[in-house]
Amino acid sequence: MTETAAKLLAWYDAHARDLPWRGIHDAYRTWVSETMLQQTRVDTVLSYYDRFLARFPDVSALAAAAEEDVLKMWEGLGYYRRARNLHRGAKQVMEEFGGEMPRTTEEIRRLHGVGDYTAGAIASIAYDLPVPAVDGNVIRVISRLKGIRENTGVPSVKRQITAEAAALVPEARPGDFNQALMDLGATVCVPGTPSCEKCPLCGMCDAYQEGDADELPVLPRREPPRPIDYDVCLIFSGGRVLMRQRTETMLQGLWVYPMFEEHREVDLLSEIIRRKLGLKAGEISFCADAKHVFTHQVWQMKLYTARVDKHAAAPAGWRFVTAEEMTSLTIPTAMKAAVKVVKEKL
Repeated sequence: MTETAAKLLAWYDAHARDLPWRGIHDAYRTWVSETMLQQTRVDTVLSYYDRFLARFPDVSALAAAAEEDVLKMWEGLGYYRRARNLHRGAKQVMEEFGGEMPRTTEEIRRLHGVGDYTAGAIASIAYDLPVPAVDGNVIRVISRLKGIRENTGVPSVKRQITAEAAALVPEARPGDFNQALMDLGATVCVPGTPSCEKCPLCGMCDAYQEGDADELPVLPRREPPRPIDYDVCLIFSGGRVLMRQRTETMLQGLWVYPMFEEHREVDLLSEIIRRKLGLKAGEISFCADAKHVFTHQVWQMKLYTARVDKHAAAPAGWRFVTAEEMTSLTIPTAMKAAVKVVKEKL
C-alpha cells in the first residue's frame, strides 16, 4: 500500500460519512446507490434509497416490476433515464447472467446505463477488486494531488487522471479507498477553495505546494442551459384535469399538463387549445409563474387555468384524471407548481 493510500484510509476510518450504503458487500445495493447519486446530492438520495430497496429488495424484484412502478418510486429524483436503465439492467441480469450480478468490471460495464465510474465503484466496493472509480470528486482530488493543469474534458487528460487514480488503489480495501477519495472531494477538497489544512494528503499535494489548488481542476467550458418559454394550461372538466404521458425522450413516460411553447396573450390561448386539443375552453385565467432548471434547458412557465364542459371527451393521447388518480401517476418535479394549483382547484 502506498503512503497516499495509507494516509487516506486512516483519515477515512476517522471521518467517513455515515451512509446506509456503506459497509456492505452487495453489488445490487451498491448499483442502486451509485445510480441514485449520479448528479444528485447525498442528502436527497438518503430519502429515497431505503424506500426504493424496501419496494425492490433485490435484482429479481426490480426486474419483475412494471416500469411505471419503478418510475413512481423514483419520482422527484429527476434524470429518469437512470431509473429506466437500472430497470433494464436488472432484466439483463436475469436474462444474461442467470439472476446473479456480474462479478468482473468488464461484465458489470455491459449492464444498461453503467459507465466506467459505476462499474469501478461496484467492482471495488462489492467485490474488493483493486480498480479505480473516477467521478467528479475524484477528478478534482487527483488533478490537485498530481498537479494536472490541463483541460479535464480532453480524452487524453481523462485517461491520465484515471491512470493516476488506478495507480493509487491498494490491493487491500480498494472499495474503502475509492469511497475515501469521494468523501475527501465532497467534504475537504471541495470546488473553489478547498480546506487544505484539514486534508491528510496536503503534504504530498502538488497544487498545495504550488498554491493554485483553487484553480484546479481545469474544466471544459459548458454552455449555459437554453431558456424555453411555455404556457402550461390546466384544463378542468368537472372534478378532473387534463394530462398526458409524455412520449418525448425528455421526461418520457411521465405525466404532464398541456404545454405550448412560447408565451402568448391570454385571449390567444383559447384558440390554441381548440386547434391543438379540439376542446372549447371557457374563461382562461393566469395564476402563476414557474421555473424549472434542467441540465441543458430552463423551462420558464406561465400557468393558466381553463374549464371545458364536464362531459367533454379527452383528446386522443390525453386523459381527464381526478385528484386521487393523480397520486398514482409519476409527475416530474418541473410540474410541481402546476400540481399545487391543480390540487387547490380540485
